[in-house]
Amino acid sequence: MNNSPHGADMEQLILRLLGRNDYTPSNVPELIKGLGLSPGQQQQVQKALRDLEQKGQIIRTKGNRYIQAREADLVPGRIRVNRQGKGFLEADDSSQREIVIPESATGTAFNGDRVLVRREVARGQRAGETIGTVVRILERARSQIVGTLQSTKQFLFVIPDDPRIPHDIYVPPARDTGRAANIGDKVVVELHTWESRHTNPEGEIIEVLGPPDEEGVDMLSVLRQYNLPLSFPKKALQDAAALAKLRPQGEPLPEELAGRIDCRAHGVVTIDPDDAKDFDDAIFLRREGARQWRLWVHIADVSHYVRLGTALDEEARRRGNSTYLVDRVIPMLPEALSNEICSLKPGVDRLTKCVEFLLSNEGRVLESKFYSAVIRSKHRFTYKEVLAVLQRPDQGDPIEQTLHQAHELAQHIRRARFQAGSLALDFAETKIRLDAHGRILRIEKIENDVSHQLVEEYMLLANEAVATRLMSLNRPAVYRVHEPPADLRLEEYRQDVLSHHIPCGKLSHRPEVQKLLHHLDSLPIGPALKIGFLKSLMRARYAVEPLGHYGLCKAKYTHFTSPIRRYADLVVHRVLFDNEKTTAHTLKPVAQHLSETERNSSDAERDSKDVKMFAFLRQQLKSGRPEIYPALVIDLRNFGFFVDVSALGLSGLVPLSSVADDFFVFDEARNQLVGRRTRRVIRVGDRVAVQIAKVDTFKKQVDFKLAQTGPEIAKKAPGSQRFGGRPRKSGANKPGVGRQEPPGGE
Repeated sequence: MNNSPHGADMEQLILRLLGRNDYTPSNVPELIKGLGLSPGQQQQVQKALRDLEQKGQIIRTKGNRYIQAREADLVPGRIRVNRQGKGFLEADDSSQREIVIPESATGTAFNGDRVLVRREVARGQRAGETIGTVVRILERARSQIVGTLQSTKQFLFVIPDDPRIPHDIYVPPARDTGRAANIGDKVVVELHTWESRHTNPEGEIIEVLGPPDEEGVDMLSVLRQYNLPLSFPKKALQDAAALAKLRPQGEPLPEELAGRIDCRAHGVVTIDPDDAKDFDDAIFLRREGARQWRLWVHIADVSHYVRLGTALDEEARRRGNSTYLVDRVIPMLPEALSNEICSLKPGVDRLTKCVEFLLSNEGRVLESKFYSAVIRSKHRFTYKEVLAVLQRPDQGDPIEQTLHQAHELAQHIRRARFQAGSLALDFAETKIRLDAHGRILRIEKIENDVSHQLVEEYMLLANEAVATRLMSLNRPAVYRVHEPPADLRLEEYRQDVLSHHIPCGKLSHRPEVQKLLHHLDSLPIGPALKIGFLKSLMRARYAVEPLGHYGLCKAKYTHFTSPIRRYADLVVHRVLFDNEKTTAHTLKPVAQHLSETERNSSDAERDSKDVKMFAFLRQQLKSGRPEIYPALVIDLRNFGFFVDVSALGLSGLVPLSSVADDFFVFDEARNQLVGRRTRRVIRVGDRVAVQIAKVDTFKKQVDFKLAQTGPEIAKKAPGSQRFGGRPRKSGANKPGVGRQEPPGGE
């Protein structure tokens, strides 16, 4: 039967049958009959049933009969486990509310696994909270774990590097790994089947990385833990080399310019970090009459070179995005493309996808056009260079004059964005600089100054315009979405704010959120409470539904401006410009995969920073002369208080037991710590001076101790958050929060 359904079509037929009101639980022969298929199609039906069962969409009951999972109140999705062992289910169905899974109910699930969860009716739960229990592991997020080899007299075990895995892994002696395993070495373990949380998981050592203090082992551990590749497949490299060989200096061939708008005469410039090599966006601004501006936003035309279904495309999709570790970049594309052919380098012709705007003097979009173009960038600026230009008077240079004009227009757009409801959640960032031996040389603070804002506003404008265009064309695409936070979390945060005697309206009303954030900027406790607000937000993700962006207050938003570093942008380019034929059904798994790779990269970037930071701090302890850092008190407990150290880009605990000259008592009613002897009071928002006291590399925690008491010693608050149209480049590190948009509160 040539027209018989296969694969996804068969799955959809089965789901429709199981979803009918008159359906009764059926076995395979009964399903075949109900579907109107022939007995010869039994294998196709059984395969579709297995796939649907693996996805958690159906379940097999006693008697081998099938029903939809939701009939049994079962929800498939991906579990996120925090460091306290508590789980949160991200349901496959995005309309499902978050399900909280107590530590005792996570079963054998690891963080990131796809699981099937049964919703429970639980007593004592918080109002509005849904509780669940893991009943089945559908798919492991990873089969390999990195950790430290330890032993008792009877057996060997590995302590996982990931503190969200609370169980040690039993292992036999390592065999055939190419290197002897010694106690204390970093190793890679292949996990065996783990079926009961009442016994420890078991595995086998498949690779010995070496002693943790051996040069290079720390970063190799991160690479293995997050399954980040060190090289590209041979075929992808061959394809990239072939593209480069045809194009001297990476310039396009004459025939490739056909049908493109020639923008090579424009004064196009790029603005990037000083160590960036992949320039994927460029801008040009020109006065258009007395009351209007014309803006060109050019984005590298990666889709012209990376064709759908090729080896380059398959590998880019698998990686999902570039990963910026503290000491290297794991690029999405080979360097022959990312740093050469596609990179918008100055003085050479480059192909772009362009969004051309006609803007009012106030930055309002009057008109937008979308087309393929060719440019020749006139100058490559760093953020520092642009800031220097903007801080001095206009000296008549045409390009610098354009930068001043672009800055003024960008600030108009920025003000309008916040007036429309966008949330002001910018913080400073930290960037770690390493020496030749991979040790921390210095830690730099990067402010989201006007040079960054100049680029950011234009990228946001382009992303929004492209999303608007895609929706008007009714083409299935991948959108960047950031859903509103749960009312429960907002109310909990509101109560926390009120406990500090700070007025706070209903945060479900956006103007009240803006009013609060603005007020917090003027308070000593403000930065600490802003960090708390970030933790209450959902994590931005990719989806086929245009659900809008809560943080940016944009109903229509996608990612378009970084196709060298994000596969989502490449998908959007193809859909918009190449009219790629696709469906929401086929794009949904792509969006889910890209959300996963982004989270994986974010975690890897954070851990790459942590391992370097922990080594740096351990060396301070070893020297006996730990440095003194200004810190902000961000939380209080009866056993100590947590501080955020902006100079290091991390937070940690100051245990009360470490305070030698006083005994502090926690006054829960007033939310403060009071010293019995000195009567000194410590509150959230206080500034203190701290030193490193303890570094626990297994738990990935740092303890501090008070270095001195006295007046405020720091002026600015810590943190790292940026809403942006393009991601930070070349490993601009952030202290433990998600990239570009608000993180999920684990």
